[in-house]
Amino acid sequence: MAEMKTPQEHREAARAYVRYEKDTERRIATLTLVRPARGNATTIGMRMLYADYVHRANVDDEVKVLVIRGEGEDLGTGGDLDEHGDMYLNPKDGESFLPDLEIDPDEDVAWPPPGSYRHLHSLTDYYTRAAAGQRPLQEFKKISIVEAKGYCYGWHFYQCGDADMVIASDDALFGHPSFRYAGWGPRMWSWLETMGYRKFVEMVFTGRPFTADEMADCNFVNSVVPREDLEAEVAKYADACSRSRPLDVVVAQKTFFEAYKQYRGEYLGSLLTGWLEGMLPAMKPDRETSVDLGGDAFAGGIARTVKNNDLNYPPEWRLSRKGRAAKE
Repeated sequence: MAEMKTPQEHREAARAYVRYEKDTERRIATLTLVRPARGNATTIGMRMLYADYVHRANVDDEVKVLVIRGEGEDLGTGGDLDEHGDMYLNPKDGESFLPDLEIDPDEDVAWPPPGSYRHLHSLTDYYTRAAAGQRPLQEFKKISIVEAKGYCYGWHFYQCGDADMVIASDDALFGHPSFRYAGWGPRMWSWLETMGYRKFVEMVFTGRPFTADEMADCNFVNSVVPREDLEAEVAKYADACSRSRPLDVVVAQKTFFEAYKQYRGEYLGSLLTGWLEGMLPAMKPDRETSVDLGGDAFAGGIARTVKNNDLNYPPEWRLSRKGRAAKE
């Protein structure tokens, strides 16, 4: 077994993949995920840095608006399954999620054993917190705008759901692959609140991604433009927000909106979906061809299994662009 990295080593390895810049004159900061060769899939370290930078922007008096974007074709494809896959599906002796929880693996902390409810729930419960890099935009008291393009899946879908505004290219696809392989995702309560019951349960039960136009129709997306106009559209929104009321007023406004979201149960929803995710190992497949996280269906490799399973669905309901373009 390879030696586990410390939390700091995860951060340092991820610095090449996360870029943070700010325009002090306009008071606009931009956080860019820079891992296009892997569809901007986030590593443990990338999520840590993301949370760090959102926290920094929240404190910084030179920042009023935060833009989140991805380098290349996509906002992002979710978490890096190659990094977490074996720990979810086939944990090895001595291997644990301790670094993901900001605990050095050399410290005297025993991870709950495989087969226990706490083995997975210790992680999924931690993901309900902003510092874990899953929902930091919920605690961000300034204006957040996501530039959504290409794949907006998994973890990246969380950020879209938590942002104040989402500006999308017309080729953007939104959803969570885990609806097909686990059955739930950590931010489902917020998505249900935003999209409405009928459309969200369609996404969950079919597992299909929704287009930018569909997401605009259910009030998840603010604006949909051609890909070539996306950056200009985001800049228009960010500039208008930067010129609006003073920052103190914005923080007061965000506090009001946060109070409303908590009245609607936003954090309760995080806790409940963390609880659901923690029960994943107890879910029993009910058919031989079932592809479930926690089973042995991924023995041939996660990427290959996901790709092959995608082909079982109608082309327009497939997760991959290549699969969606195929006629059969």
